[in-house]
Amino acid sequence: MKARNLLDPQVNLADDQEVVELPVGSWLSARRRGYTHHGIYVGGGRVAHYAGLSRGWRRGPVEIVSLAEFSLGERLWVKSTPTARYVGQAAAQRALSRLGENDYRILTNNCEHFCAWCLDGESRSRQVEGWLQWPSSIGRLISARFGHVSTQPRTA
Repeated sequence: MKARNLLDPQVNLADDQEVVELPVGSWLSARRRGYTHHGIYVGGGRVAHYAGLSRGWRRGPVEIVSLAEFSLGERLWVKSTPTARYVGQAAAQRALSRLGENDYRILTNNCEHFCAWCLDGESRSRQVEGWLQWPSSIGRLISARFGHVSTQPRTA
């Protein structure tokens, strides 16, 4: 098996024919049905993540899992974080400092909020922001398509 370093931020980690040397503190993501799951690589083939709803409808805590358990057989991606405030071991230490926390909230404290906090110091989820913008986007689309809808009754 050939080993390689991950210099490409969008490298696909699904190829189990290769041994991948992930940088500690990397922000990993894996597709799930309807969303993307996020975690921080802490070394030794392990990922810190907010389990949340990653295994069903039961909430889970911040925990350490193997790369295989984190990916659930899906492709893994390393998210590019060129402006991260905390990198490498510092990001991993921030992730580890929250082990056991069990305050998952899909809109305000999910796996993406967790990773953003570990690397940027700011709890944020672009995925949730996108979901919350969706209803207003539909409204704008309908308004653009049908124009202004009058609430006044029509006169003959």
